[in-house]
Amino acid sequence: MNDEPPSSPSANRSWFERLGTLLGGEPQNREELIEELRTAQGNGLLSLDTLAMIEGALRVTDMRVDDVMIPRAQMVSVSVNCSFEDVLATVIESGHSRYPVYGDDRDEIVGILLAKDLIKVIASDQSGTNFALGPLLRPAVLIPESKRLNVLLNEFRASRHHMALVVDEYGGVSGLITIEDVLEQIVGRIDDEHDADDALNEHIRPDGDGYLVSAVTPIDDFNEHFGSHLADEDYDTIGGLVTATIGHVPSAGEVVQVDDFHFQIAEADDRRVHQLRLRIDA
Repeated sequence: MNDEPPSSPSANRSWFERLGTLLGGEPQNREELIEELRTAQGNGLLSLDTLAMIEGALRVTDMRVDDVMIPRAQMVSVSVNCSFEDVLATVIESGHSRYPVYGDDRDEIVGILLAKDLIKVIASDQSGTNFALGPLLRPAVLIPESKRLNVLLNEFRASRHHMALVVDEYGGVSGLITIEDVLEQIVGRIDDEHDADDALNEHIRPDGDGYLVSAVTPIDDFNEHFGSHLADEDYDTIGGLVTATIGHVPSAGEVVQVDDFHFQIAEADDRRVHQLRLRIDA
């Protein structure tokens, strides 16, 4: 009988041998590979974040642009004929760094405006009297809805473009996609400074007799809000602490008790927790 623990050197060698067989065997079997990776995570050879990124990278090869693009109705774009004041107001209100610019109609994309290029206008003509949007535009990249995400990511890297306009089979604009949208399928949500400012006000919200807590809430902020003393030596966020306590990436509906806090997973995907429902035991 073998009494060696799962994390023993012998067990580790055995796992690496099995993984090597899967990677080098013919044919490849993705389901078996993912199962081996999950076993490795359970044995402490991979972190949850590493496992999630590997699974995300595998999924990206099966996804198309129209699976993750920002739909046309949610796009923030500007007309090539907009005044300096209107363009500046749009940039300030939305907080994006890039904007599609259209001509006679929204299907006629004439270029991409980078918000940083407006600084040149402000520096040379603060009133915007001689403002013309055309000379500031960068070329727009147009791609079909059916393009695979892994192919698009390689194209983004090679061309150093960060945004592409998505067109349908008739040539009309159906949405847009950024390199961030693709990377988020691998590493999870990426918040920039503008996102973070909004998120700070929504990390912890009253919800009936409890609270809704964003999984990315820093443990320090959680402790300060509730006067608690949850440990933050190993994990930075509430989501990380709850996931580690449960022992796997939980599904919506799972519950766990941490000190006096009763957490229920309110929203999660197969990579990470997004939202928690909290009840405090009296």
